[in-house]
Amino acid sequence: MLTTKVKAAIFNEPTLKSAEINVETFKGVVQLSGFVSSQAAANKAGEIARGISGVKSVKNDMRVK
Repeated sequence: MLTTKVKAAIFNEPTLKSAEINVETFKGVVQLSGFVSSQAAANKAGEIARGISGVKSVKNDMRVK
């Protein structure tokens, strides 16, 4: 459920290419991985994930390509 909420929020952000962002959740901890075009995009995805109700913490493992 939490994974779906985070994916939807990221997908709805026009500055992010959601197809390249993977979201996994375990006990309220969200792990983001994949590739983004800039560090700002990686930061934005982490920000969005942290803003979802129920998310305890975010591990942002995204890479800039």
